[in-house]
Amino acid sequence: IQTSPARPPPDPSTTGSTLCRINGQLVALKVIRMKTEEGVPFTAIREASLLKGLKHANIVLLHDIIHTRDSLTFHLAQYMTQHPGGLHSHNVRIFMFQLLRGLCYIHSRRILHRDLKPQNLLISYLGELKLADFGLARSKSIPSQTFSSEVVTLWYRPPDVLLGSTDYSTALDMWGAGCIFIEMLQGAPAFPGVTDVFEQLQKIWTVLGVPSEDNWPGVSLLPNYKPGEVYSPKQFRALPYKTEDLVQRMLKGFPADRISAQDSLQHPYFSTLPPPIMHLRDTVSVFKVPGVHLETEVRDIFNPGRRVRPSLLPAAKCW
Repeated sequence: IQTSPARPPPDPSTTGSTLCRINGQLVALKVIRMKTEEGVPFTAIREASLLKGLKHANIVLLHDIIHTRDSLTFHLAQYMTQHPGGLHSHNVRIFMFQLLRGLCYIHSRRILHRDLKPQNLLISYLGELKLADFGLARSKSIPSQTFSSEVVTLWYRPPDVLLGSTDYSTALDMWGAGCIFIEMLQGAPAFPGVTDVFEQLQKIWTVLGVPSEDNWPGVSLLPNYKPGEVYSPKQFRALPYKTEDLVQRMLKGFPADRISAQDSLQHPYFSTLPPPIMHLRDTVSVFKVPGVHLETEVRDIFNPGRRVRPSLLPAAKCW
């Protein structure tokens, strides 16, 4: 395959985009720095092996692997940066449905993404969202006594993993999805601005309250658990009831209480979407369903000169 670079990635370890000369399609291009002594990084091998078996409209498709001698689209973080104050509530619903649809697919195949964040969600000009960067992904079918607690970017890492748990499952990804949900709604990360595990936990406790054995069996046995100041859970603000309910179900501290991707897709929050969207084949885009489209944001990044109307979602923080 020959490609013509359109937007080369700024760093050899990041994702850019390129035009394929065969069909003219704009595709994501992930460039990986080769280490002379060690060869191909094991994370790249694992990512490629997982992606080869995944075929879904909301999962990035592995087209080819190209080896050279030298060392898509927007991702969600770029999209949100262009629309400060939160995205249009309808568009948040469309993006969340696609994110959860992709998670439902990989979770049904016992694959954990383990690094959900806006930078790892690619968006096409139509609004099609695809899960990308499976470098930290892991198949639960691979025998392992424990997993690493050093997964997921800190801001999107669930409290059980922050506390040192290595016995986690699909609930890990659901916490990250919940954080992304909040970030799209309010235009800012849910738990930002910290670089230390214990500071991150404190950020979470001020919202959810400090867990105890009563509401989280076994929490006191986790390595990083430190009972301290007691915080009362905060209530979400400026959110419609169905939105708030789904957010709260995704951001449960006790992982066993978190809603699954499959159950999330059946949540009343998505009841305003056309019914056929619930019965699509895996490889069919949600935008094939009549009536499914993005609403115009405050600033349209795909058509910068277009006059647009304000977002329907208040810019207030969710807590």
